[in-house]
Amino acid sequence: MSVAELPDRIAALAAAERIYIVSATTGTLVPPDEMRPWIEKQFGSVEAVTSQRIVRVTDRVTLEGALFNDLRAKRPMSVPDKSGAEVAETIRSTENDPFCHPETGTPADDFGRISGAYGLTASNVAKYDGYHGVLVFKDHDPLTTMDATAIADHFDTARRWAQAAIERDPAAPYYFLMWNCLWRAGGSIVHGHMQMTTTRAMHYPKVERLRRASLDYDARYGRDYFDDVWLVHEALGLGVTVDGARIFATLTPVKERELVVLGAPGADERAIAAGVSAALAALRALGVLAHDLALYVPPLIADGADWRRFPPIARMVDRGDPGNRTCDIGSMELYAASVIAADPFAVAAALQATAAR
Repeated sequence: MSVAELPDRIAALAAAERIYIVSATTGTLVPPDEMRPWIEKQFGSVEAVTSQRIVRVTDRVTLEGALFNDLRAKRPMSVPDKSGAEVAETIRSTENDPFCHPETGTPADDFGRISGAYGLTASNVAKYDGYHGVLVFKDHDPLTTMDATAIADHFDTARRWAQAAIERDPAAPYYFLMWNCLWRAGGSIVHGHMQMTTTRAMHYPKVERLRRASLDYDARYGRDYFDDVWLVHEALGLGVTVDGARIFATLTPVKERELVVLGAPGADERAIAAGVSAALAALRALGVLAHDLALYVPPLIADGADWRRFPPIARMVDRGDPGNRTCDIGSMELYAASVIAADPFAVAAALQATAAR
């Protein structure tokens, strides 16, 4: 199956009707004869561009959405992609950076450092928030295979950092973890590292918006939004389970090849470590080198709001080839809806293949 068939396949799913609006349209164009040789070389045939099927998916609950057209993956790029070998050489050439000796190359937070088996925390020099830390990996290479043990240890170390930060500032119980892997994904330092923040007043807007949307869904339908999202993706063959974690190639990706990992309400992120590891392995199998990862969890101190059904959620997305200078985010993604070239069904196939190993 491909995303082009989605409008017909999804129509029979009751949960899908509650959550998703799916439509398809055809884009047409008339090329001049002079363009035909170039079009055939770039896109395979003239017919491929003169009639293009575009599928639009909108989550009516969260108002996230995407426009799918796999033809966009064949667009010409002004700068050729680097090979994996070139990226590996860039990583190797940055060894012995400050993160390779974090005790002397990075500052500590006012509560000190938190140490794990696979990493050590530092204080971020240029902060997003009052407490903004860095989890420096012991391994310099951020592309080193991340098995479930390593992911669980990173999650544990980062959570202990957050708990220490909240002891210093109990008014900031909202914890957020992110991983910008390589420069293409916003990482200013190549050495493997995650970042953690705690914030005040309410959770970050996108997390809080998701919580409120899920409660509205429950109030309207008497159903758990996250369970229903999983049921739709599972029914379409877009998801797998790994050690209880539900992983799926989302129908409303923020950008290419986004995978979502859902835990159970009341569990913390360490319970989805194996799922996150499997999702990362699938991205690597697809050739993804640069990725962004975000973790959504309820506040670490009760804030009086209803978080009972909010599970630990990890979202990770491909940020494109590190050697390509063309940005993957434009005005459409910033202000309208995500434009996607990668078929989520192809992403799901890679996920299923790696999870089965």
